[in-house]
Formats: sequence, C-alpha cells, structure tokens
Amino acid sequence: MTANRTMPSRPQAHHASVLQGERWRVTVLTDGLLRLEWADDGVFEDRASTFALNRATTTPRFTVRDDHDALTVSTPRFQLHYDRHEFSAQGLTVTTPVGGRWRFGEPADNLGGTARTLDEADGRTPLDHGIAARDGIAVVDDSESFLFDADGWIATRGPGRRDLYVFAYGHDYTAALKALYDLSGHPPVLPRWALGNWWSRYHPYTADEYLKLFDRFDAEELPFSVAVIDMDWHRVDSVPPRYGTGWTGYSWERRLIPDPTAFLDQLHRRNLRTTLNLHPADGVRPFEDAYPQMARALGIDPESDETIPFDLTDKKFLDAYFRLLHHPLEDQGVDFWWIDWQQGATSRVPGVDPLWLLNHFHFLDSGREGRRPMAFSRYAGPGSHRYGIGFSGDSVVSWASLAFQPEFTASAANIGYGWWSHDIGGHTRGTRDDELATRWLQLGVLSPILRLHSANNPFIRKEPWEFPLEARHAMGEALRFRHRLLPYLHTMNHRAAAGLPLVRPMYHLAPDSAEAYEVPNQFAFGSELIVAPITSPRDPVTLLGATPVWLPPGTWTDIVTGTVYDGDRRAEFHRGLDSVPVLLRGGGILPLAGPAETDATRNPEHLELLVAPSDSGTFTLVEDDGHGDGTNLRTVSTPLRWDAATGVLRIGQALGPDGIVPGERAWTVTFLAEPPTGPVLVDGQSVEVAVGQRRFSVLTKAATSSEVTVEVELPEPAGAGRSTESIQKVLGAAQFDNPVKLRMWEIVSSPKPLAAKIAALHALRVPAPLLGAVVEHLTARDEQS
Repeated sequence: MTANRTMPSRPQAHHASVLQGERWRVTVLTDGLLRLEWADDGVFEDRASTFALNRATTTPRFTVRDDHDALTVSTPRFQLHYDRHEFSAQGLTVTTPVGGRWRFGEPADNLGGTARTLDEADGRTPLDHGIAARDGIAVVDDSESFLFDADGWIATRGPGRRDLYVFAYGHDYTAALKALYDLSGHPPVLPRWALGNWWSRYHPYTADEYLKLFDRFDAEELPFSVAVIDMDWHRVDSVPPRYGTGWTGYSWERRLIPDPTAFLDQLHRRNLRTTLNLHPADGVRPFEDAYPQMARALGIDPESDETIPFDLTDKKFLDAYFRLLHHPLEDQGVDFWWIDWQQGATSRVPGVDPLWLLNHFHFLDSGREGRRPMAFSRYAGPGSHRYGIGFSGDSVVSWASLAFQPEFTASAANIGYGWWSHDIGGHTRGTRDDELATRWLQLGVLSPILRLHSANNPFIRKEPWEFPLEARHAMGEALRFRHRLLPYLHTMNHRAAAGLPLVRPMYHLAPDSAEAYEVPNQFAFGSELIVAPITSPRDPVTLLGATPVWLPPGTWTDIVTGTVYDGDRRAEFHRGLDSVPVLLRGGGILPLAGPAETDATRNPEHLELLVAPSDSGTFTLVEDDGHGDGTNLRTVSTPLRWDAATGVLRIGQALGPDGIVPGERAWTVTFLAEPPTGPVLVDGQSVEVAVGQRRFSVLTKAATSSEVTVEVELPEPAGAGRSTESIQKVLGAAQFDNPVKLRMWEIVSSPKPLAAKIAALHALRVPAPLLGAVVEHLTARDEQS
C-alpha cells in the first residue's frame, strides 16, 4: 500500500490577521507571534514551508495605528513599529513591555536551540537560534526554506523575498513553545518501545553472534527494546571495486545474515524492534538485489550497468525508493530506518536539502496502514521536531563531550526538538575511562532516548560485563531503571506531543529566577523530576562525583537516597558511582514498572508509585494501544492523587477503551519517608509494610476498573540525628587524614547550631570537595538541627 505523501497543513492565515502593502505583509498570528514578509515583486507566499505548516490560527486581538510615516501594531505582548519600506534596523522594530527590543538585522539575545550534528565535536559546539531569549524576543528566519504545494510535493521560493517569524513572548517560554508547535506542527507520539534501551554497535555481527548477544543480555537481566543493526547488514566488503565503496546498500550480506527473515523474527521473539542503518547517497548500483526492478521502474535498461542516482526530488525515484527498496525489507521484519545522511544540504533543486526530504517522506511512509509513524534521522532545521527521533552524530569519547551533552539536549527544547538520541558513551576516538562510560550511561537513562553506541573498534565497548565490578554494577542498575521508567516516560511522550518536551532547561520552569539560567547542565525531566547529572571525574579524596545545582522553590526528594532538600537555593551535590541526583518534586508521584516488567512493547501488570509526601500532588498516567497518531489515538488515563493533609493516596479507575491495560494490576506504593506511625490501610484494611532506607512500601492488587485508596500516617520530619548516618558514610570513605575526620565528626554530631557547625568545619581547612559533601547533608531538610 502506498503511503500518504502529504502532511496535514493549513498554511494560509485568516484575512483578519493580515496587514498588507504593495511589497510588505504583516501577519499577527498570535498575541506573541508575528510573521513579517517583504517581496520585491509584491508576490507573497501562502504555501506551507518546512517550518510553517499552519498559519490559520485564531486571529488575536490587536490594535493598529496607521500614521503617515509608520505602522504600529500592538498586543499585550509586543509592539511593532514599521516604516513600510524594505526591512531595515531603522524602520523595523519590535519591543515588549518588559523592556525587550529587537531591530531588524541585529542579532537577538537568544538562549540557543540546537545544532545539526555533534559529529567530531569534542565538547561544546555552536547552537542555532531557538524561540527563547532573555530579552523576550526571538526570530526565526524562514526565508531560505523550501515549500510544499497543495498536493504535498516540493516547491521553491521566488527571489527577493524575506520571511521572518518573530516570537515576542517575553519569558513565557511555555507559551512560545505552544505557538511554535501550533505553527509548525506537533511532535508525534512515539511508540512505547522506542523509550526503552537501544543496543547499537558498528560491528559486522553474524546473525548467530547478534542473537547470542541478546541472550547474554537476558541472562544478565539487562533489558533492551530496540536492536540497531549498523551498516554491515548490507554488502560492504563484497561490493565490486568499480562501483566505489560499500557505504550505501540495500541488499543483505548473506555471509553474515544468511536468512534475514528468520533473523528478524528471532529478534521480535525477544520483544525487540529492529532498525537498519541507511546511507542512501550513492544511489542504487547494479550489484543490488532490487536493481532490476528499480531500473525498470525508472526506464533504465537493467543490463546497462548504470548506477541509479539518489534523487528524492524525482517523483518516480521517490516512489520506487520506498516501494522497491524499503517496503520489501520491512515485509521481512524491519521496523524502522536509521537514516544517516552526512552528504550535505544540496540537491538537484536549488534550496532543497535532501535531509529534509528523507525525514519528511520517511516519516509519512512509516505511517502506512495505521502504523505509528516515526523517523530516526539527523536534524535538518526548525520544524524537524515533527518527524520523531534525532540522531546527533558521532560523539567523541571524552569528558568534554559528556559535559556538553545535557545542555545540548535541554536547549533543543527552545526549538521544540525533544527527542534527541545520542551515542551514549561516545562513538569514536578518546581514551578508555570506566567512570566516564558509567556517568554517560547514567545520563542516557535520563535522556530522551537511550541508545548505547560505539565505533567499529574492538576496544570501544559498551557491554556492562566488559567493565570492572563497580562500573558493571552501576551500568546494570542504570539499564534496568530505564525500563522501569517507561510508564512515566510514555506519559511524558503524550505530554510532549501536546506541547512540552520531556527535557527542558531549568529556566523554562522559573524564567524570572536568574539562578535558573546559571545551571545549563541541570534540567527538568518531565513534570515530576529535575536531574543534575555528574559530568566530571570524581574527587580522589571523597571518591564522589560532584555537580552544582539550583533547587526551585518547594521541596525536592532524591529518589535514590530519600534525602529531602528545601528549594529556592544553590547547592552542590555529591554522589558515588552508583547514582546521580534525580529529584522528585514535593507531592510528586513517579510511576515505575515493576522490576520484572521488562517488555517495552506492552503495558505492565505491576506498577510502583514513588510518592514524595511533603506536599499534595496529582499525576495522570497515560497509556495507549501502540497504534495510530494524532487524532486517532486510543488512550487510557489513570488519575493518581496524594493529599498530604489527610495522608490519603487515591489510585483512580482506568478511564478509556477496554483491552488496552490489564484488567487487574498489582500496585506497589512507596513513600519516600520514614516508616509510618500507625497502620497503613488499603481500602480500609490494614496491610503489611516493607521498610527500606528512608522509604516504606505497601503492595496491593486490584481491578483497573476500580479505585484504590491508601491511607498513611507519616511521622514528623527527623531531626539532627539523621545526619549521622549519611555523614558518617562520607567521612568513612574519604581518603583523608583520620584525626581530622574525627574532629569533623565531633563537630557535626555536636548539639551546636547549624551555622556554628559549618563555621567550625570551614576553620579546619579540609579539602573543598570533602567539606562540600558534608555540608550537603548538614543542610538537607530532614537533617537540619
């Protein structure tokens, strides 16, 4: 079946939103979004572009003052002053009530968006602009993008035209994102399995080797949901020299994979989805299995030995590209494609980037027959968020690369690009560093997509059993936790499609707090969590990694240690190799899959709820049946509500179509608090309580069509005695002078006020990392005296 080649769009703005002169046009799309056009020939563009699909927004209220020398357009968010001449810094200005000012041609004070690739970037790389700015005004220049005709086919722009979109939302970054998505299209809802662990390695696996690898993962209780098969799936070394390299290919390498259908079937039996690496630049050459059919479809003699050039600007080639090259491989069991385009931004049609065409048409083709569409490819520019998952390129193995990756991922939210997939652990070059590999994997767990990857080098490995015991244990726990996060991640997947990316910079949460802009590597991870990854080597004295944090107002509970911190302050957190700071907001409810629920393709029968009980809160768990996208999704919602005043947690009945979630579920409810002072009641009946470190749990089972209530009586927060356990561990492990450690212990365990303790510790002149690790625990909410 041929896929729909048209993406839904409403590109023509309402007449009431438009002001127009002979060669200029101003469109007020929202109260914070302007479109500004200049056309030398007086012809304006109403077709969809790669960036702007939907300009038919509801006309906002705005005022116009049309003086002889200038046009002034005002909304509550901005004021445009325009002299009606060709755009210039003197004649075109946008201001905001909070003091922002942009003049045409001047660089905007932009917070950055993302970049096309991290290939060969050993650390920081420049970021393109996004739609967020400290002064409240950001500009997207859409003048050079290509267009889509009404039938979905590509078109180019006329010369002498400027096409600008001015986002003047002040510090309301959430509203700016909504405007971006309404204009440019929303991200798709990804398949649930895409949010699990991906295994990827550039290595010429045989079918038997690859299946044995996943059997080893299973034996080690390391869950995976996606099996990536890099370029050696097709003919590489066996390509006749007269055709060039084996970089491009569409025919199975039978020496490695003699029975592709059986091989892919075995991967599916292991609950894995599969993708093949695709480098299409060299076209279709005569050694390919599909060459005769392709040649005949394009009017070429199959005996001519003529290479068919790659050209998605040719409709006939585009049709044959999917129908004859890709669909037969999908019929064998390929679930989706890894499009690895690295060959530049030019095509036979001026202004048309082949990467855009690959992303656009692969995404549309992947949604045939009711499938959930998804492309996995490189970023092509603003608007790329519509197509699924981004491949960020070949990361260099280094601490500098790791240190930039959290900021890079979070800043991408400023251009709506929420689903980056990085080479977790690094792809190439570098030096073996077991701590670096572990910290990178821990970041991967808390990234949009976790895809382990490495170069075609036997000494760059990512299998946990290839590492010493400490790193191996931490890696295993990280991979297992990622799959436990799937209920939360998939709920956030639906939230992202509605308008809020999974990973966002801290200033999206607190745009008016200067401190929120000073922690670029810290980020919000969905609605419930903030994450402060550790991206530098641990201290040789404390043996702990450290990271600076800023805690927003409220209370925040570390989901691993159970420590509670007061917010609205700066701090430094210290962690061993077994964890990184992951903080649950006060009143937050974090749904996790039960430990044995490792199949990412189905909704679990056992769920655990982590509750930070310091405040009240709600969460709505969203699940679906894995089919469709957009308006035809079938979802089930389960409301969860914690009332801190009454000590009651309510698990609501599942609301939605039958058959999507199990009819009965086991629920483990874990409160991140000290044991209760009385019995815990589930639906009025006392139940057994399991007590852990700074947490306790109860287990119940109920029909998903019914409500469950859990009643607890929590103790008052612990006093200063709680500091002894955690600080004693820090001091005990410290590689430092024992008599001085004893003096530190005497200070922290004394009845002195907190300020006096900190002053006395400073006076000892101990190493700063050791002092910082002790002070972190002294100043935690449940450990202060």
